[in-house]
Amino acid sequence: MNSKISFQTISRPKLVDDVVNQLQKKISDGEIQQGSKIPTEPELMEQFGVGRSTVREAVRVLVHAGLLEKKQGFGTYLTTNSGIQEPLSNRLRRAEILEVYEVRKMLELEISKLAAERRDDNDLANMRSALDQRLQALQKSDMDAYINADISFHLSIAKASKNSVAADLFQSFSSVLSDALQKLAKDPNIHDPQHPVHENLYQAIKDKDMTAAAHWTLKNLDKTVLQLKAFLQQE
Repeated sequence: MNSKISFQTISRPKLVDDVVNQLQKKISDGEIQQGSKIPTEPELMEQFGVGRSTVREAVRVLVHAGLLEKKQGFGTYLTTNSGIQEPLSNRLRRAEILEVYEVRKMLELEISKLAAERRDDNDLANMRSALDQRLQALQKSDMDAYINADISFHLSIAKASKNSVAADLFQSFSSVLSDALQKLAKDPNIHDPQHPVHENLYQAIKDKDMTAAAHWTLKNLDKTVLQLKAFLQQE
């Protein structure tokens, strides 16, 4: 029994997902060691503040994912297979948003340069369309449409890089980025959509200017990180 391991009581919806996320965090942080037994079902029920069915379903999810294994008559253990890792989508959901943006900066700087080098007319058409929709949504104060168009614009740049792995990685980031923008967009005193910066980024990619593309990408993300920090200080 791991008496030193403790979890937070859950009061939000989607209880199974929350239990899964907390267990995965303990695994990723090394608080549950490979091959060690996780707390018993009654202990998990008490610590999470949920029913037996929620705990069993969460454990079933992690067993199916290969992170946990049941040993009949002995309990449930963290698998000893070191090759199994938490899915990226799950890891991103519980990441600190500033960490996500630091990685986004690293990724997008290279993506923007590759896009400037490799884009074709179809890529430019997709970027232009997303950028126009972004501006129209801003003019109508339609924040949901603005966020969707913003994500579409940056995803179209990722696809223009002609690197499918980079595009897939950015796609994985999209839900987390959307959540962050949803929060920022609620406070117009903090959030600046930076539309001219996005126009300049598009023009740099259109002109196949890799240096300018990197410059405007950095300009956009540095400003967004400052906005996020200001927003988080208010919470």
